[in-house]
Amino acid sequence: MTKKALGGVKLVEFCSELAGSYSCKILADLGAEVIKIEDPRGGDNARRMGPFLEDIPHPERSGLFLYLNTNKLGITLNPQKAAGKRIFEELVKDIDILVEDNQPGVMQDMGLGYEQLQATNPRLIFTSITPFGQTGPYKHYKAYHLNMFHAGGEGYLLPGGQDSLDRPPLKAANWAGEFDAGLQAAIAILEALYWQGLSGSGQYIDISKQEALMGLYMSEYPRYLNEDGYIGRRAIQGQALGGILPCLDGYVAVIFFEDREWLALLKVMGRPDLAEDETFNTRTKAILNRREEAQAYILEWTMSHTKEEIYHEIQKNGGSCGIVLTPEGVVNSEQIRARGFMLEVEHPVAGKFRYPSVPYRFSETPVKLERAAPLLGEYNEEIYINRLGYSREDLVRFKGAGIV
Repeated sequence: MTKKALGGVKLVEFCSELAGSYSCKILADLGAEVIKIEDPRGGDNARRMGPFLEDIPHPERSGLFLYLNTNKLGITLNPQKAAGKRIFEELVKDIDILVEDNQPGVMQDMGLGYEQLQATNPRLIFTSITPFGQTGPYKHYKAYHLNMFHAGGEGYLLPGGQDSLDRPPLKAANWAGEFDAGLQAAIAILEALYWQGLSGSGQYIDISKQEALMGLYMSEYPRYLNEDGYIGRRAIQGQALGGILPCLDGYVAVIFFEDREWLALLKVMGRPDLAEDETFNTRTKAILNRREEAQAYILEWTMSHTKEEIYHEIQKNGGSCGIVLTPEGVVNSEQIRARGFMLEVEHPVAGKFRYPSVPYRFSETPVKLERAAPLLGEYNEEIYINRLGYSREDLVRFKGAGIV
């Protein structure tokens, strides 16, 4: 049997938003057993979010849900009912980790808060993921991803590579903020798991999505706090050259932070005269003395070449450059294919799908995509009958009462 990095670790996921689901997906991919609890009245919110297979909305055909929930066991349960609460307590009494994303106070009101569950499971790592955390004047505020993303301040720092302070705030594409918060939660859980292994004790983890998003721009916040002034798009980008630039067949990212990279670019551009100019022969001099002129030279050159030509010429001469790939270019990249990053799994309703895997490779504990995202309630029999010892009659009764 293949060893797993988190083999033997047991986790219950009681989340309805993307950050929680993504954090548990990371741990499931590392080998933790994740039991995902969904509301019997309709399941996880992601089931109703697109894109949908063939553009047909269906709770088992959401690409977002299918991606977020690979390698998980899925059950339905309503712990707001008395019998559901008792079952929930049974599920968590001998697990390692619980992840939930309800509003502050909801778990405590159901009798399922950290102190209440820790009494029977002292090893429990109880993780709560909320928009603003468990404390402070905003703790009970709800927020969609659009609100949450701007609460972290990112809107005034995008887009990169443009002098665009006069433009309205922008949000990054899709669910970047949710995924980042989920990644931060997974890191925190792994740290607590390490402590659990040393001490034998669990602990409570309070994750604020706002603070996780603020972490994306840790270099800008200290500048704002300590330089007594606003650091916006123009202030940041005005100190740089290059950026995301158009070319003959798309866009390239031409970025350099060292003089040798600047000189390599001038060589590739066929401008040895500029490399010998005392006002232009270092990156700093070019920015301070002739930034607009330098940017115009770079743009004129990129516009006369293809992205492949630009990429290979700059790389060959020791500079830094990247191709801005379209989604098609990403999934068909020879590099992505060579590393086996896209994996295929078959789902009973959606059929065969290719999914992004993980950006790391372990020599001793390889990550495997072992099961597709669960159907709604797919593992009810496995968990309730085979593990908890309930009968089929109990399960039918629970279902009729809206408990599962």
